[in-house]
This record gives sequence, structure tokens and C-alpha cells, in this order.
Amino acid sequence: MMRAVAKSDLTGRARLREAALELFAEHGFEATSTRAVAAAAGLSPALVTRHFGSKQGLREAVDEYVLDRIGEQLRTLDPEKGVMASLGEVSAKVFGADPVLRGYLRHVLLEDSQASAALFGRLLSGARAEVERLSGVHGKQGRHEEWAPFQMLCLILGPLLLERVMQPNLDEPMFAPEALARRSAANQQLLLRGYYGHLEGADGG
Repeated sequence: MMRAVAKSDLTGRARLREAALELFAEHGFEATSTRAVAAAAGLSPALVTRHFGSKQGLREAVDEYVLDRIGEQLRTLDPEKGVMASLGEVSAKVFGADPVLRGYLRHVLLEDSQASAALFGRLLSGARAEVERLSGVHGKQGRHEEWAPFQMLCLILGPLLLERVMQPNLDEPMFAPEALARRSAANQQLLLRGYYGHLEGADGG
């Protein structure tokens, strides 16, 4: 879980950031006012300006926090265990027990703004670095290597973005540990036998 520390134990700045994360996850950035964030944190609205300068500054702080948490888990990837198996563990740690984080990323990535494109770009940079590192273990990439980071993110973020429509079609919570383990195994099979494989006709469109 990302929020293991009680809000009462956090600094005012951290309390505002946590409140913003939760409200942005539930309502989206545009529909959330700084006054609402301050009220949820139990603090004065003036502290938003003091700590972050503006609502946009608050958003940037939340983005940094989320990316730092994801980055911490990505650095634990073990390529020897298999690409998607290791990514599945990261997904379980980052998303599985944290519906707030899932909701936040869903809102941000679907809102069609410069900020959402920038956040995806930073996730993509991390995915590119991981593909390069993992490819050193599994062999040289194919002709379409520029798409590998996008494909990796689609496999990781797709269920998160589509959770609300996927869940009614499943018999168990899709981010439960067992479901995540099976999904990561399926993703691993797809990635290793498809992208990293040497199948005839694989160079087609």
C-alpha cells in the first residue's frame, strides 16, 4: 500500500498531497478544487498556495509522488524470473492493493491533456529502459523494437484503464493476487513467445 502512514502523522504538505491524490482519483483534476483538497486534509486552503504555488503545482507534486512509488517497484524487477512474471509482481504491489492509485492513473491518462501526455511520456521512458535491460537477458529485439515499450505499457495499464468494464465480465476481483498471477503468466507467454520469439511471419503488419 502506498499510504501506510496515518494522515495525522504526515506533514501539512504531505497531507495535502495525499488528499489531492484521493480526490483526483475519485473526481478527476478539473472537478476537484483546492478548497476541497484542503478540507479533506483538514487544513487551510491558503496552505495549498504556500506549499505548491497553485493547483497545477499540487498536481505536479502528486504526479512526482506516484512516479516515485512506481519507480521504486520497477527497480525491483528481476529479469531472470521472466519479463511479465516480474512485472506482474510489480503490478500486484503497486496497483493490486491500491484502488486510489488505480483511479488516479485512470483519470490522468484518459483526460487528454498536456499533463496526461507528459505523465505517459515519463512512464514510457521507464518502460524503454526496462525493455532494454530485459532484452539483454532474452536476446536481441526484433525489427519493431520501437513498439516494445508501448506494448509493455498496454499490458500493464490496459486492465487498469478498462477495470470498470472488465470487472463485470470476470468471476473474481481482477486485481486480486491470484488473478494478477494468472494474468501476468498469460502476458509472459504472449511477450516471450511473440515479441522475443522467432516465429515465421512475425514481421507482418
